[in-house]
Amino acid sequence: MARVIEGKNSGAGLKIGIVISRFNDYVTRLMLDGALNELRRAEVAEADLSVIWVPGAFEIPLGVQTLIESEHPDGVVSIGCIIRGETSHYEHIAQAVSQGIERLALEHRIPIGFGVLTVEDIHQAVDRAGGKFGNRGRDAARSTVEMIHVLRAFRNPSERDLEFLRIMGRKP
Repeated sequence: MARVIEGKNSGAGLKIGIVISRFNDYVTRLMLDGALNELRRAEVAEADLSVIWVPGAFEIPLGVQTLIESEHPDGVVSIGCIIRGETSHYEHIAQAVSQGIERLALEHRIPIGFGVLTVEDIHQAVDRAGGKFGNRGRDAARSTVEMIHVLRAFRNPSERDLEFLRIMGRKP
């Protein structure tokens, strides 16, 4: 019998923070709407939602870190939009943001949904902020909720999980 751990999309009782970049806000606001809609559908209470605006994508990791340390959420959704320009600035920002978010998730052992677009132009951004390719803010919010439940399954094993470990001859 295989042990299967799978996240669920139930946000009742969860405290979720959203850190969002103001730069390219015509795109990030659409992504925020998608994230908030998804979290409300998952039954996260309004009182358990925090939205923190930061100036640009580069500031997202520091905003996430500050939110984690001050409000102790169950998970965080990061939202930003980096559009390639004529210089290599795009690559540096995209790499710094993705590595910063990854580092925080691993250090704090907290799910951080990655809703930071890295696109070639405004058309690709709009397509991914509620257009023909969906809403990456919504997707990041859903991933955050599901990963909270996955991590909790390891931290708080169910009776079935404990029985599985006993059958396999392992200590819980």
